[in-house]
Amino acid sequence: MHNYDCIIIGGGVSGLTAGIYTSRSFLKTLIIAGFPAGGQLTWTTEVENFPGFPEGVMGPELIERMRNQAIKFGSEVLDENVVSVSGNYALGFNVKTESGSLFQAKTIIIAVGSSPKKLGLPSEEKLSARGVSYCAVCDGAFFKNQKVVVVGGGDSAMEEAIYLSKYASEVVVLVRGNKDNMRASAIMVERAEKNPKVKFMFFSQIKEIKGESKVSSVLIFHSDTNSETELEATGVFIAIGWKPNTDFLGDYVEKDTAGYIKIYDNTKTSIEGVYVCGDSSDPRYRQAITASGTGAMAAIDVERFLSH
Repeated sequence: MHNYDCIIIGGGVSGLTAGIYTSRSFLKTLIIAGFPAGGQLTWTTEVENFPGFPEGVMGPELIERMRNQAIKFGSEVLDENVVSVSGNYALGFNVKTESGSLFQAKTIIIAVGSSPKKLGLPSEEKLSARGVSYCAVCDGAFFKNQKVVVVGGGDSAMEEAIYLSKYASEVVVLVRGNKDNMRASAIMVERAEKNPKVKFMFFSQIKEIKGESKVSSVLIFHSDTNSETELEATGVFIAIGWKPNTDFLGDYVEKDTAGYIKIYDNTKTSIEGVYVCGDSSDPRYRQAITASGTGAMAAIDVERFLSH
């Protein structure tokens, strides 16, 4: 049995930031980073909105820098996935990985993030980060004066379309059903409709995303006419929802109906000694900088909890 002051589950920006803070506080720290490690930024090309990098930084490079910084201060890093968490503060927490290894800690920080729901197309995977994106705030500025497509009929899709209109020359929103059946609130639909750059295509869904090294067009199936059309576009933003990576926890900690971990008093979960940070408890912002900030918060809360 390996014993630690703190085990951090997740090796994205929130978990690595937490590791920098806990190890600098002389807490024996293990970061179980997952496999593949690094979170969403490992699939991101250039990051322009993370402070301190005025020329931008590649997502994998940013993760590597943060990981090396955590290791520099004493964090151990293990690239495995956690399959279960059990125990309590009085007796110690037990964390089991896919390989069967068992680790024990006085505290836990959950930093497993969330994943975008995908269309499930081979061309979507092929062109991910090459025109296919799941975050307008992250990538919208790369599509100045270009035509882009947004897929989805919920509030998130409307927000993405409106945000993208700041940069793109035209934003085409593809909705699977008709306007009356959209999940988006009426006010968000109205805002999108009033935007001169935003156009809707109902009864429409992407059949294929075309392009070699980057997106060039999309093949659209229209269910009302049973026909197909090809639309030129350089960007495809998938906005059909996100799913927190919390299934492995079962009902160990309290979660909301969507699976996001409930927060009590800043970063505390429903279990004493278990803290959370990053996108696994944040369905709203989903930014690297906000995840990093909550990672620091969780680590400070852990340090104060143990010292008291």
